[in-house]
Amino acid sequence: MAAAGVVSGKIIYEQEGVYIHSSFGKTNDQDSLISGILRVLEKDAEVIVDWRPLDDALDSSSILYARKDSSSVVEWTQAPKERGHRGSEHLNSYEAEWDMVNTVSFKRKPHTNGDAPSHRNGKSKWSFLFSLTDLKSIKQNKEGMGWSYLVFCLKDDVVLPALHFHQGDSKLLIESLEKYVVLCESPQDKRTLLVNCQNKSLSQSFENLLDEPTYGLIQAGLLDRRKLLWAIHHWKKIKKDPYTATMIGFSKVTNYIFDSLRGSDPSTHQRPPSEMADFLSDAISGLKINQQEEPGFEVITRIDLGERPVVQRKEPVSLEEWTKNIDSEGRILNVDSMKQMIFRGGLSHALRKQAWKFLLGYFPWDSTKEERTQLQKQKTDEYFRMKLQWKSVSQEQEKRNSRLRDYRSLIEKDVNRTDRTNKFYEGQDNPGLILLHDILMTYCMYDFDLGYVQGMSDLLSPLLYVMENEVDAFWCFASYMDQMHQNFEEQMQGMKTQLIQLSTLLRLLDSGFCSYLESQDSGYLYFCFRWLLIRFKREFSFLDILRLWEVMWTELPCKNFHLLLCCAILESEKQQIMEKHYGFNEILKHINELSMKIDVEDILCKAEAISLQMVKCKELPQAVCEILGLQDSEVTTPDSDIGEDENVVMTPRPTSAFQSNALPTLSASGARDDSPTQIPVSSDVCRLTPA
Repeated sequence: MAAAGVVSGKIIYEQEGVYIHSSFGKTNDQDSLISGILRVLEKDAEVIVDWRPLDDALDSSSILYARKDSSSVVEWTQAPKERGHRGSEHLNSYEAEWDMVNTVSFKRKPHTNGDAPSHRNGKSKWSFLFSLTDLKSIKQNKEGMGWSYLVFCLKDDVVLPALHFHQGDSKLLIESLEKYVVLCESPQDKRTLLVNCQNKSLSQSFENLLDEPTYGLIQAGLLDRRKLLWAIHHWKKIKKDPYTATMIGFSKVTNYIFDSLRGSDPSTHQRPPSEMADFLSDAISGLKINQQEEPGFEVITRIDLGERPVVQRKEPVSLEEWTKNIDSEGRILNVDSMKQMIFRGGLSHALRKQAWKFLLGYFPWDSTKEERTQLQKQKTDEYFRMKLQWKSVSQEQEKRNSRLRDYRSLIEKDVNRTDRTNKFYEGQDNPGLILLHDILMTYCMYDFDLGYVQGMSDLLSPLLYVMENEVDAFWCFASYMDQMHQNFEEQMQGMKTQLIQLSTLLRLLDSGFCSYLESQDSGYLYFCFRWLLIRFKREFSFLDILRLWEVMWTELPCKNFHLLLCCAILESEKQQIMEKHYGFNEILKHINELSMKIDVEDILCKAEAISLQMVKCKELPQAVCEILGLQDSEVTTPDSDIGEDENVVMTPRPTSAFQSNALPTLSASGARDDSPTQIPVSSDVCRLTPA
């Protein structure tokens, strides 16, 4: 290859047929086309973008090179003839399809300390290369203007000539660069991608990481700057794409960060700096839990929850038992009793297709068989009207509907990787995959504001598997999404609320374990993020998730039972985590590796036992009652105790800016364990409890 071996290093990206369109030396009013090869290379812990013509006659003296210690990568010098005709305005306002670059030429900056570039001999005033650390922005072409092109602007406001991609487009290049830098659209111009534009709070968190000692590690080469950049990029994606960011890369982020911070020397394997907790909290803005010595928290005496009862599971509800509870018109009798039976043992598989429609609210419990038949006809018509809306969109229309294009693209990617090991979805051209795709596309018409967010296919897959019917699966999915909607909204309010509530419950159950997690910068419970986001879908086997979901859909024995399931799992893993002194990275790794190893029946027993233990407690804090949906009459609340027992005193509230986040608490004399603890609860807990 003509330009092979120009710069040594690992090739990350390579593309031929990348042209500069120059009016220098043009004939018959036609611009000169200078064909070249574009590469992105890793060299000496530096990422370099390199373009040069496919021409054997290159002038090495004109090649632009970014020295490691240079603050200014290249200099531009105007050609003498054109000095008075064009200025920097042209460089900074590139709008034309053809780049008139004959008005400028390159001048290589002098090299010092023997830092000369590595390149082959030849002549060309068009060749250039620069370090990615000196890139300021990338400008893209307008759609429909022919070949796609990119214009690189460097930090010294140097604008390089436009590169036109005659063979393919520039998307692969952008994707390659995003492995090393964060790119986002400029607020002023959507065609311009700015480099390292993460949100302010996240940026500040990484600035905290790069304090003076850590910065010295970077300079010494002991901490990999690229890994930190990759981590910034990945956390930026969490808000935009919570599913992928959590499922695929959560452990990679922490591995990259802490492998870099800790190094290979075992003596440096210390707990990461406390700034890491701040960094994690910024991934979901607004989440503030478990801050030690945080103003606004009140110290309370540990509450004696009493003995935990032993719970045993029962056999699944059979088709015969279900049929016995249906009257002559098809109504379900003794609904509460039936829900109790389902909660205790789940459903036999043959019954799920009927019962799930009731559990999810698609069919009313008090409806007759005739009413359900009419409802299905109505819902079938409604479904296919919505399906026709996206089916009838022409290619020309879709070109002008970026949101629909984005939804379709995400759905196609997710469908092709959802439960492919399940026989219902395995193989090529599987009809199950087509139905998954069509239902998710139709849901975009049903709820266009939310549309499709990655992870929703995981919620649909078991429903379609059980229903084996496109329309029924859609309406069951729509009902399930009514419960899960907040998890997938842009602000992720549902996730914030659930993590706060889970922290409150776990601290009540085991404040010592909570304190240990906080000491390892894990008090935010981010390792539970995946559990909550898609209701344990990736933690249990496919058949176990059918059992778990139908039990949760009974809404028994209390509200937010899924949070108690989290507590039960964490309680089961507490001993190993604490005895082996797991740190932040080890905790996250351990929790991730529990996937497909958890006994669903055992966890259901433990979670139910926890709920019964809390219901019997006479000193349950009001905030916990609100999380679990317990009535004041079922428990003795702090408010109801005041004035009845002289030994019970309300702890004074501290005056602070966080006062609204504090939990009303008691200091009761005579308790078995009078060691103090803290229970942080958001003031929004009771208002934002997810269904």
